Amino acid sequence: MAQMTGGDALTQALISEGTDTVFGIPGVQLDGLTDGMYRRQDEVHLMVPRHEQSTTYMADGYHRVTGKPGVAMVVPGPGVLNAGAGMSTAYACSSQVMLLAGTIPSTFVGKGYGALHEIPKQTETIEGLTKWTARPTRVEEIPELVHEGFRQMRTGRPRPVALELGPDILHAVADLEIGEPFAVAEPVAPEDKVTEIVQLLAASNRPVIHVGGGVKGQKAFDLLPRLAELLDAPVVMSENGRGAIDAREPRALPAFALRELRNTADVVLSFGTRFLTPFGQPQNIGDARLVLVNIDADDLRAPRTPDIAVNADATAVIAALVERLEQREGWGAEIARLRAEGEARVREQVAPQMAFVDAIRAALPADGIFVNELTQIGYVSTYGYPVQAPRSYVWPGYQGTLGYAMPTALGAAVGAGDRPVVVVTGDGGIGWSLQEFATAKKYGIPLITVLFEDKRFGNVWRIQRDTYGGRFIGSDLENPDFELLAKAFGIDFALAQDADAVQREIGAAISARRPAIIKVPVDVFPSPWGFIHEKH
Repeated sequence: MAQMTGGDALTQALISEGTDTVFGIPGVQLDGLTDGMYRRQDEVHLMVPRHEQSTTYMADGYHRVTGKPGVAMVVPGPGVLNAGAGMSTAYACSSQVMLLAGTIPSTFVGKGYGALHEIPKQTETIEGLTKWTARPTRVEEIPELVHEGFRQMRTGRPRPVALELGPDILHAVADLEIGEPFAVAEPVAPEDKVTEIVQLLAASNRPVIHVGGGVKGQKAFDLLPRLAELLDAPVVMSENGRGAIDAREPRALPAFALRELRNTADVVLSFGTRFLTPFGQPQNIGDARLVLVNIDADDLRAPRTPDIAVNADATAVIAALVERLEQREGWGAEIARLRAEGEARVREQVAPQMAFVDAIRAALPADGIFVNELTQIGYVSTYGYPVQAPRSYVWPGYQGTLGYAMPTALGAAVGAGDRPVVVVTGDGGIGWSLQEFATAKKYGIPLITVLFEDKRFGNVWRIQRDTYGGRFIGSDLENPDFELLAKAFGIDFALAQDADAVQREIGAAISARRPAIIKVPVDVFPSPWGFIHEKH
C-alpha cells in the first residue's frame, strides 16, 4: 500500500498493463492525470496531437500494428465528441482502444449546472461506442477498473472501452495497491464443434476457407497456409481479413474470388467475419454448406443461416482443425488459374490505379505498413495490394471513415519501430488532418504520406457524373499549395508525376527516416467498384 492521488494510481495501473504511450490532449479536468504522468514520464510517454479526433485514431493505429491496447485521453464534452469518430472506427474494426475521458466534477454529473465542457448524458454517448464503460466514484476503485478495462479488451471480441474520470477523483488521495493485471485465459476450441466440422469436411470435395478481421496475428498467419494445404482449398480474404495470410501464398485469393468459387464449392468455412455485405445481406455462397466461426455470438445469428455455428475464437478453431485433419485432394491447379485470371481482370480494368499500388508495394519491405484511406487508389488496394505480413495493413472497416488515415498512420508509425509506414490519402481526406503534420514534425515520426490530388471528392463526383447527369454540387475542392504547406510544417516534400516516381520517392523517404509528403497529381480513374460490391 502507498499513498497516491487518483492520477498517480491511474498512471501506475496503465504502466502495470504494459502501456508505454498515451495519445492525449491535456485539459483542466485532466490535470490530476497529467501530473501523475509527469512523475512517471520515464515509463509512459504522453504524445499530444493537434486535434482530439487524432487521439483515438492514433491509439487505434498503434494497436493495429503492435497488437497492444492503444490508450487515448481527452477532456469531457467537446473532447469526447471529437474523439468519437476514432472510437467508432475502432469499434467497427474490433480494435483494443481505451479512452480516458474526463468528466465534470463527480458531484455535478447529471445536475445540468452548465459546468465547463458539460454535455447531457456523456456516459450514454460513450457507451454507444464501447464494449465496456466505467466511472470510478472513489479513488480506491481506479486500479481495479483499469485492470478490468484491459481484461475486457483482451477477452471475447476485442472492442474499445472507456473510463470516465472526474477531476475530483483524479486529485483525491488514498492508500492504494495497484495490483497485477487480471489473468486472461487462453481461448480454446469447443471439441464437439470441431468434430462436427471435421465430419462435414469428410464428405466435402471442394471446401473454401473464408477469413475476416477476426483472424489476426502471427499464430493465425502461420496456421492458415497449413490448413489450406491440408484441405487443398483456397483462402479468400475479406477486406478486413487482408493480412490473415501472406498474399504470396499460392492459395490466397481476394474477396471477389468468392463469386466464382461459390459456383462449385460445397463447404465454406468462414472464420472471424460478420459474413454480411455492406447492404446487410448474407454473403452469397450458392449451394455450399456454411460453417461460421466467430467469437461474437451476434455474428452467428440471422440473417445468416449457418449449417454449423461455432461461438469461439477463430484462431483456436483453426489450430484444432490443423491438428485433426489429414492431407487430401481438393481444388488442385484450379486455384492457380483463378488467381491468374483474377489478377489479369484487375490489371485490365483498373490499370492506372494498379500502377501506383504496385509502386507502393515494391517500395515497401514485406513487413512495411500500409494505411489505406478511402481514395481511388485506396479502394483498389483493398483487393489489389498484396499484404505480405501480419499487422501490416490498416483499413477503416465498415465505418468507412474518411480522413481517418493520416492520424491513424501516425499512431501506427509510433508503434512500428523500424518498420516503415506509408499512408495513401486524397486531397479530400487529408483536409481532416492537415494539422497533424505538426505532430509528425514535433515527435520526428517518419510517416510517409502519399497524397493523390485530383481536386475533388472522387466518389461523390463520379456518382454525380454517372447517376445524376453531371449535376455537380459540393464535390470540387480548393487546395493549398502542398509544397508550401510542407515547408511551413518543416517536413520533406516531393512531387511525383507517375508511379515510377512514387516508388523512388518512397524509397528515398524510407532512407531519410523523416516525415514526408509525396504529392501525386492525378485525373479521373476507372471505377474500382465492380470488384468490391456486386450489383443489387
